[in-house]
Order: sequence, then structure tokens, then C-alpha cells
Amino acid sequence: MLNFIWAFMMLISFVFAIISGKMQALSSSVLSGANSAVELLISIIGILCFWSGMMEIADKSGITRFLSKIFSPILSKLFKNVDKDSSAMRYISLNISANLLGLGNAATPFGLSAMKELKTLNHNKGEASDDMLLFVVLNTASLQLVPTTLCAYRQSYGSSAPYEIIPAVWLTSLCALTVGVTVAKVFSKRCR
Repeated sequence: MLNFIWAFMMLISFVFAIISGKMQALSSSVLSGANSAVELLISIIGILCFWSGMMEIADKSGITRFLSKIFSPILSKLFKNVDKDSSAMRYISLNISANLLGLGNAATPFGLSAMKELKTLNHNKGEASDDMLLFVVLNTASLQLVPTTLCAYRQSYGSSAPYEIIPAVWLTSLCALTVGVTVAKVFSKRCR
């Protein structure tokens, strides 16, 4: 669906550029946008590679099992149908750990693995389980203690104090997480 939306937006831009006679402006915008995207990627790739590697080391060294035990009391209350020693719970813990550090890109592989494991636990293969939906909410509205990626973006764009937004990030991510989990739990009970 998203591919159709992007294709539609590009087609509309192209049509209106032809109608208004601004094909040159469209061409230069496309090229400068592509150039800016590459510059941004190069400026933040180092920090993303570092933290992704740290998360991989944490997984191999057993730190993730330790984090899983720390998060286990909270996660076992949220995910009642998932065994606390299962690989699904381990991947969920890894995803939450990466999100706590503000590493959305590093959290993605763990999130995909967690969703695969939750899918194997789902009895109704035609639709997402309550645990799968709750995990999507937790992943999307994640609590971030250190918004690493966001601070890297701010620093790459020349911010003199890229970390000054941390209190605002704490407040907004906590509010988003609270509302998201509450709504997911309320709707899961109502839909049953």
C-alpha cells in the first residue's frame, strides 16, 4: 500500500511540474534531495554501526539474557501468552533495550525476529494475536532513555547542544507508551 502512495505522490509531482512548466525545479529538487539523503546517511552511519555492533556483542555475551530477566516481571504481565524463557521474550527484550538507547535501526532486526517468534505462538494464523499487536505498539511508541539516533541527526545538522532535548523525549515517549499500551489492552479486551 505504501508503495502505491509513494508512486502516486511522485506521479502527481511530475504531472504538476509539467503543467506548471517547472520541470527544471523538480529535477534539481530530486537531485539535491538525493544528495542530502546520502550526506545524512554518511554522517550518522558511524554511530549506528557502533550501537548495532554493541547490541550484537550484548546478544552473544549473554547480556541480553540478563536484560531479559530484568524486563521479565514487566513483560510477563504484558505478554501473558508468552513464556518468559522463550526466544520470543528474549527478542522482545532486545528490541526494547535497543529502543531504550534510541537505536531504532538496531532494534528493527530484533523486532522482526520477535514478530516471527510471536507468529509461531499464534494459534489463529489468519490474524495478528493480541501479543503481536501489543508488541507493535511497544515498538512504535517506545520509551527512549538516550535518543542516540535523534541526537546524531541533530549533531549532523550543526546543533550546538544535540542532547538538550532528552527531557522532552522522555516525557513524550512515556506519554506515547502509556497511551499506546492502555489502548491496546482496552481494545484487546473489547474485541474478545
